[in-house]
Amino acid sequence: MEYKNIESSFNNFRLVRLEKFFIEITNSFTILWNIFVWIFLIIIKRKKIDKDNLVSQFYEVGVKSLPIIFITAFSTGMVLALQLGLVMKSWFGDPIFVGMSLSFTFAKELSPILTAIVISGRIGAAITAEIGTMKVTEQLDAMSSLGVHPLQYIAIPKFLSCIIMVPILSIFSYIISIIGGLTVATSVLKIPYPIYFADVFDFVYIKTILHGLIKAIFFGLIVAWISMYKGFNCEEGAEGVGKATTASVVLSIILILVSDYFLTSFLIIIKIF
Repeated sequence: MEYKNIESSFNNFRLVRLEKFFIEITNSFTILWNIFVWIFLIIIKRKKIDKDNLVSQFYEVGVKSLPIIFITAFSTGMVLALQLGLVMKSWFGDPIFVGMSLSFTFAKELSPILTAIVISGRIGAAITAEIGTMKVTEQLDAMSSLGVHPLQYIAIPKFLSCIIMVPILSIFSYIISIIGGLTVATSVLKIPYPIYFADVFDFVYIKTILHGLIKAIFFGLIVAWISMYKGFNCEEGAEGVGKATTASVVLSIILILVSDYFLTSFLIIIKIF
């Protein structure tokens, strides 16, 4: 009898968790849908958007992220160039194709992913904390009572800044990573810089860059979407804001890494690679 009660309690627990999971999925896509509706209204029906706030978000997401993107891309480019050079030298007796390998790897994968992860930790966490704090302190309710929709004033500028600036930062990351690889290639591996740049540019095409940019746009959407959802749906109190912020970063990174494979497969199918 006791065993059946325990089993019944466990089954009820699983059902509650499953129900909560589907409710969260529905709520998250509802927020994403509403954001796209507002963007449509802004573009087609000329709904107002706070341009000063939009420019401020571009500066916050883009310009202020440049130093950490620079350090991340430069150091990763140096390490990868060193590792690739040593492997190529052990296989072929000469550190060949280092520039080509770096260029392909960063253009298609590392630059979009590293940029999105950095933005998730720096910007995504800040978005969740800001919106969550506004919810806890009832500022969102006050805005609604004054006739200002929180999505229009808060979410749209942050969303647009993420999906626009992440691809731009990804290009910046790609350039810096190639420069980082160049420093190791010329100083440690003794590869002449004309050969290095020939490897970089001779085997990389517009489709290669476009492949990474499409991923960066999608990753920027994930960061903005998840961080806003967690912010608008955080629990009450300072502890709730903290948990929402942590969950936002973790979930964003997981979705970025998981979606990368499916997005890559789709781009290969439509021959953008």
